[in-house]
Amino acid sequence: MSPERRALLQIHFCVLLWGFTAILGKLISLPALELVWWRMLIVVVVLLAWLPLWRELRTVGARTLAVFAGIGVVVALHWLTFYGAIKLSNASVAASCMAVGPLFLAVIEPWIVGRPFDARELVVGLVALPGVALVVGGTPSEMQLGLAVGILSAFLVAIFGALNKRYVERAGPLLVTGVELAAGTAFLTVVAVAWQGQGPWHAIPDVRDAWLLAALSLGCTLLPFALALRALRHTSAFTAQLVVSLEPVYAILLAIVLLGEQRELSPAFYLGVALILAAVFAHTRLKRRGAAR
Repeated sequence: MSPERRALLQIHFCVLLWGFTAILGKLISLPALELVWWRMLIVVVVLLAWLPLWRELRTVGARTLAVFAGIGVVVALHWLTFYGAIKLSNASVAASCMAVGPLFLAVIEPWIVGRPFDARELVVGLVALPGVALVVGGTPSEMQLGLAVGILSAFLVAIFGALNKRYVERAGPLLVTGVELAAGTAFLTVVAVAWQGQGPWHAIPDVRDAWLLAALSLGCTLLPFALALRALRHTSAFTAQLVVSLEPVYAILLAIVLLGEQRELSPAFYLGVALILAAVFAHTRLKRRGAAR
């Protein structure tokens, strides 16, 4: 199996795991900021116990660490807005907004990574947009704010996806994950103290929330985050983000089974899913033609 195909399969597996993040975010009773803070903190604590991480840390320059720390702030803002969108709307609407990411990334990645702009990627991203509009079509007016926050979250995920693509070769996936999430945790601590006048640790999760947070942090964060960073070594951030566009499909199907959100679905939803899938397959076809040439 070629490295590119293996990377694509890894990203699909990550997307399946990420499909549960919206569900868990809806089930966890903590507010968005505290939820994200605990999620990041748990991952950081686990990584701190990994001794090879400390050895690698001594070999990485301060400038590189600062870059990953800055990306970690963007990651924190993305998760904060994503879970904010879930709390303001529901898991289906918030997850569906992530499919707007490829459109943002088609413009952002060439600028950040320094590669030529490919108009075909913008076209493919545009193909996904009507699908998103149909999936979230008929969103009740009280959920419109959640929809807007979700689109902002998609913009942020495009930024840190492109930045990770540019700098991912400078350190191992686990070190990158640890530095980014540690910086994100510190950033959210400052935000909570400045905004709420108290640290995010004031919201202690109960036993149920603690188990859900453990599943969210380890199974849906640490594992796919590190695996996706490894996969980015062999694929573009745009390809990865377009595959991530399938996350709404997984998340909404899971929401039907676990949260009973099927009452919010209509034939437009299925048409929207079909358009998102068409965008993914169209991009794969274009990439194969480009490679053949």
